Amino acid sequence: MLMNTEQRYGALNIGLHWLTLLLMIAVYALIEFRDIFPKGDPGRDLMKQWHFMLGLLIFALVWVRLFLRAISPTPRIVPELPPMLSLLAKLAPIALYCFIILTPLFGWLLLSAGGKPIPFFGMTLPALVAPDPELKKWFKEIHETLGNIGYALIALHAAATLYHHHVRKDNTLTMMLPQQRD
Repeated sequence: MLMNTEQRYGALNIGLHWLTLLLMIAVYALIEFRDIFPKGDPGRDLMKQWHFMLGLLIFALVWVRLFLRAISPTPRIVPELPPMLSLLAKLAPIALYCFIILTPLFGWLLLSAGGKPIPFFGMTLPALVAPDPELKKWFKEIHETLGNIGYALIALHAAATLYHHHVRKDNTLTMMLPQQRD
């Protein structure tokens, strides 16, 4: 099944969810390990370029994910959640989507304000703002802060999933795993 049903997520949503996770791991690894190369080294520049491109790919994919979310049902959690957990289950995706929209957007703004090209797999995307050193500092601070918040959001998301699976013993995790073939 390609699309969501009331019982579980469809293959398209499952694939995009796990692809987003893999891309986020790569984006974080590229920026965290860029220091293995000295500043000005082509290896460091290549890692930063891939960080930019994969971040922008996440930005593009999030719009596909939001579209799919709008046109297909969200599967029900069984057993049903108590009201407070139900509220958190509705707020958590909003926080995650804000994070995966705003972080790459501020990365794009940072490159733009720095007068740098915005690489995207052989293309150069347009600058969103004119070069401005003061704006660049501000965008860099916001982008890095969002990146740090991302670590916490990802950890909370993973912890909540484990809580649902091992403590509540509901179907939250199994709905997002690929369906087993009999």
